Amino acid sequence: MDDESGNGHGHGHGGSGTVRIEPWSEADFWLLRAMNAPELMEHLGGPETEQQLAARQLRYERLSADPDSAGCMFRIVLLPEEKTAGAIGFWEHVEDTEDPEDTEGTSRSADGSTGSVSVYETGWTVLPGFQGRGVATAATLAVAERARTEGRFRYLHAYPSTENAPSNAVCRKAGFTLLTEREFAYPPGRRMRCNDWRLDLTTPGS
Repeated sequence: MDDESGNGHGHGHGGSGTVRIEPWSEADFWLLRAMNAPELMEHLGGPETEQQLAARQLRYERLSADPDSAGCMFRIVLLPEEKTAGAIGFWEHVEDTEDPEDTEGTSRSADGSTGSVSVYETGWTVLPGFQGRGVATAATLAVAERARTEGRFRYLHAYPSTENAPSNAVCRKAGFTLLTEREFAYPPGRRMRCNDWRLDLTTPGS
């Protein structure tokens, strides 16, 4: 997962999963460690070092406390058990675009050509004991509603690895549209082939 921010709570329902999302806090470092397990980092370049985790924790805390930042990082709480099941967030991502129809939030160069567009990006991790229960889909729906309410950008994107079948299935169940395959450097120095999924937040209940 990447960088996120914000404040407030939200609820989501997906399949058999019902969740509450709570803003990230300094008390959630244990969860960051739990999500750093090799099997959960398989599609993200492998586990991070303790130093990298500490830096990520500080980024999550700062962003969660900053009301001026776009997005939020959350802890996922499974209901009614009140158990922490994982994490999810949404944050600003700047995309290159050549789509003349996709001008919402787009910046243009001096010659008037379209250069880039700001969108929301989302990503999630569900702990092994809670997978297959609709948790990720429910949390994604809750995050989409939060992004829709915040209203800074029109689109919410997700970029799961093309090899990550469960995360791609979450995108499909949550109503995202598959646009194309893309290649990213994540982590830096490692190329990753991803699917680019997009949700139009201007469509109510999308």
